[in-house]
Amino acid sequence: MSSSKKLPIVAIVGRANVGKSSLFNAILNRREAIVAREAGTTRDSISAKAEWNGHQFWLVDTAGVKNPEDDFELTIQEQITEAAAAADVIWVVVEAPVAPTEEDRRVARLALKSGKPVSLVINKVDQARGADLTLFDRLGVQPIVRTSVKQRRGLDQLLDGLVKVIPEVTSKEADDRLHIALLGRPNVGKSALFNSLAKKQQAIVADRAGTTRDINRAVVRYEGRELEIMDTAGIRRSGKIERGIEHFSVLRSLQAIEQADVCFLLMDVNELNTALDQKIAGMIKEAGKGLVLVVSKWDAAEGRDAFTRDALAPQIAHEFDFVPWAPLIFTSSVTGQNVTKLFDLALSIDATRATRISTRELNKWLVRMTDLHPPAGLKNRAPKLNYMVQEDDNPIPAFKVFGAHTKFLHWSYKRYLERGLREAFGDGFVGTPVQLWFIEKHVTHKHGNSPTKRER
Repeated sequence: MSSSKKLPIVAIVGRANVGKSSLFNAILNRREAIVAREAGTTRDSISAKAEWNGHQFWLVDTAGVKNPEDDFELTIQEQITEAAAAADVIWVVVEAPVAPTEEDRRVARLALKSGKPVSLVINKVDQARGADLTLFDRLGVQPIVRTSVKQRRGLDQLLDGLVKVIPEVTSKEADDRLHIALLGRPNVGKSALFNSLAKKQQAIVADRAGTTRDINRAVVRYEGRELEIMDTAGIRRSGKIERGIEHFSVLRSLQAIEQADVCFLLMDVNELNTALDQKIAGMIKEAGKGLVLVVSKWDAAEGRDAFTRDALAPQIAHEFDFVPWAPLIFTSSVTGQNVTKLFDLALSIDATRATRISTRELNKWLVRMTDLHPPAGLKNRAPKLNYMVQEDDNPIPAFKVFGAHTKFLHWSYKRYLERGLREAFGDGFVGTPVQLWFIEKHVTHKHGNSPTKRER
């Protein structure tokens, strides 16, 4: 039975070099975006899950807006429009030392036109001695928050304001429908696979990259089950000037990931762009959704045969070693090769995600694992794991492990436990991430206030 929760999306928009990436990094407290002095350094939209006072949300750092020069102006406008359409909240960032520009006014107009909650972030106030910041009132955006990312000024105020306006994490109505998202770069065959799966032409198939502009949906019945297939706009490879609308499709993809139970990540067999494909897989893993790695266009592969497939599979597995649980399948929408098997995989993954293990079995297993390989730690600070339970009513297999000095557990030991858990239960939990949450035994966690669940 499908039931999942959708996290709100917050988009950071603004012209180039106003400090969007710095703001993104400061909120995440880690450098996930590129920060540099050159305008337009951020080549791709970057997303990450963030949290403030118990409220989780997706934060998306967007590319800078440039001066209109040629046809590229339209794609810039489309990018901002896509952000406005896909995001739940928009932060318009400007820089305090520079009076409002025409670009600032354009971004503000588009953001306000969306009808979504909008905040104006006046960044770099530490560099604006004597500047008249009241000029920014004319942009018509309220509320206004003055920030200095370098000095970490105004961030708490900005985030406090955010949690007041972001929508509550909403649960989809529990139903028996399985939701499947097709994801990947432009022109990897998502629309062709969508048509093949849906057996009707609901998506436009064209040679031109980026034909699919929105999330197309089709519902089919398979093995007595309703499956909703979602075809998303592709994520454009960074650094291409013609990236256009796909540059922003990370937002649409986030929407689809949040709505999906299982995600099919398509990769063109003739262009395995591992860096960007890895990024999409990371988004899916972070969202806690099922994942299948799909090599598409197998009919067009040069010298395709079992030998080629056997040679490619270990290479792909190596590139995606951070999701070793994701099955790999080679498909062709032209010949229909393995298309039906995708349905079988999705149903199998959905069943796996619903696996429940008794507390007794879990604790017998935990004793075996810790006896075989006790966790190491500091002197007088050796971690001790006492007992564990599986969380109820969680769409992802999630487990709370209670003990002492758990903060000293090494990441490799956590990986050892996850690997052992997969080997012992759930047929390896193939196709789904597994969450292990380590909790100090003396810390009280109220029922229903799970640290691994998305809170309202």
